[in-house]
Amino acid sequence: MNNFWKTFLAALCGTLAALFICWLLVIAMIGSIAALSQKSEPSVPSSAILKIDLSKQVGERTKNDPFAGFNPAALQFKISNESTLGVYDAVRAIKQAADDPAIKFIYLTGCDSPNYGISNLEEVRKALSNFHNSGKAIIAYGVNYSQGGYYMASVADKIYMNKDGMAQIMGLGTNMMFFKDLLDKLGVQVELIRHGKFKAAAEQYIRNDISPENKEQNLVMLNSIWNTWVKAICKSRSITPEVFNDAVNNLKIWDAESMVANKLADSSITNTAMIQKLCNLFGVKNDKNLKFVSLADYAEAKVKSDAKAKDKIAILYAEGEITMDGKEGITVKELCPVIKKISRDKSIKAVVFRVNSPGGDAQAAEIIREELQLLRKEKPIICSYGDYAASGGYWISAQSDKIFTDATTLTGSIGVFSLSFNYGKGLKEHLNINTVSIGTNAHSTMGTGVSPLKPEEQAYMQQFVEKIYSQFTRIAADGRKLPVAYVDSIGQGRVWTGVDGVQKNLADYIGGLDDAVAFAAKYAKLSSYKTVDYPSVKSLEENLLAKFNNLGDGDEASKVLTDPEALIKKAYKSLTKFKGVKTYARMPYVYEFTY
Repeated sequence: MNNFWKTFLAALCGTLAALFICWLLVIAMIGSIAALSQKSEPSVPSSAILKIDLSKQVGERTKNDPFAGFNPAALQFKISNESTLGVYDAVRAIKQAADDPAIKFIYLTGCDSPNYGISNLEEVRKALSNFHNSGKAIIAYGVNYSQGGYYMASVADKIYMNKDGMAQIMGLGTNMMFFKDLLDKLGVQVELIRHGKFKAAAEQYIRNDISPENKEQNLVMLNSIWNTWVKAICKSRSITPEVFNDAVNNLKIWDAESMVANKLADSSITNTAMIQKLCNLFGVKNDKNLKFVSLADYAEAKVKSDAKAKDKIAILYAEGEITMDGKEGITVKELCPVIKKISRDKSIKAVVFRVNSPGGDAQAAEIIREELQLLRKEKPIICSYGDYAASGGYWISAQSDKIFTDATTLTGSIGVFSLSFNYGKGLKEHLNINTVSIGTNAHSTMGTGVSPLKPEEQAYMQQFVEKIYSQFTRIAADGRKLPVAYVDSIGQGRVWTGVDGVQKNLADYIGGLDDAVAFAAKYAKLSSYKTVDYPSVKSLEENLLAKFNNLGDGDEASKVLTDPEALIKKAYKSLTKFKGVKTYARMPYVYEFTY
């Protein structure tokens, strides 16, 4: 027996030692790859063309990943390894280029597939328009043009198009799916409890067609965004909106010749001819002497904060769905400690709160709002809206000192709803699972997902919705210094664009993140400052370590895939996991526009 225990303990110690050594090797491997992946700061030639490829992503914030380009580990563990240029840095780079004698002109490409959010398109185009006013040229060339790409390209002095290219400019649109008929076949009943005639969130689960109110708000919203684009395009191209919309409505725009004929392009040329034009403008004989610098590289090399400045402006990013403790998006667990940290930092004199969220959990939104208001007692908060600042996204930001919104931002959506999913019939019909509810009181099993809500239970849940809606309208009214009755009249769950939101007093100014930062500096009376971003961006090393720590989840997933019975158990577990009826302050949809 003694020999057994000696052998067992020796094996145990050996195993633990081996695991520890393996863990150290993993850490060393990640560090080594990171070190090898480090690249030197890009250099800018003494004479160069700033090349802006619209297919390269411009997102909410800059993420410089040292693994980008060479990252087998990221591919193995399905972690994104793309570096992203943030819109604030992109705008500052274009502004810097206007005064930089090394930059001779801007060359716009990638016009067929801009990789920008709709508000980032607007903010970068405004920066390009300001660059144009500096006297330097902007040249745009596209093999094909999407309408979002053309919206950007239209700011250029000259627009060229490949002679065999195509253009698809047909107006803005979106598609919506309604699932009631499918859910009826599956035996799934969805009960929607809401306040707001325009609160169309979850309407797709209880209807098989769009409601008149939802159709109305979507048409108004789409027309508002389209009119913003048309106004900018027509001003740049010296044509009238009537002429432009007539060409769009009658499908007159489709190839290079039609683009030139409708005054949307200056010339249709070949790739070779375009290169020659660039050579002529840059003052060289052949393309070998053309010197380009990408927007991302130029930003990295030239966009710097004032290192000597002691005062700081914090840019606090809030992007995604609002939850208590989700794996991504805006979470109470992660954001609130960051807000406390900013509050304690005496060197931070003002905060720019960048919101890009369709909303989410109403309780989570209120906790975040309360924490922000404690911060606001210490420092001014200037808000900047991205693609979305709606419902819960508006809830957390309505009481900022000032609000900047892009004209194309989707905002408002002041409304609340609750959902109750009833799977009982579907479990019986499709999985042959019978459910029996047992409880101590009349409503003990309410909201467990196996039986419909009773009328008194629906009334019970309606109380929550009405209370939260009243709270929401009061928060918005206090923040915007408006009567509650007025907020209710423009609320009711209705989604507005930024330009309409300013007219309705939901926001103060049309402007981007760069405008909000400049305003915050003046508001805090800062002559010099540097910006700091919060929360910090997680490095790939941190993401990889998290993946290693959660390898057990992958084992469980593989078992489910190879075991049909386990698959059924997992499906049922996910259905029964839902407890109660959740209350949301959220937009109807995350819109995907065709642009």
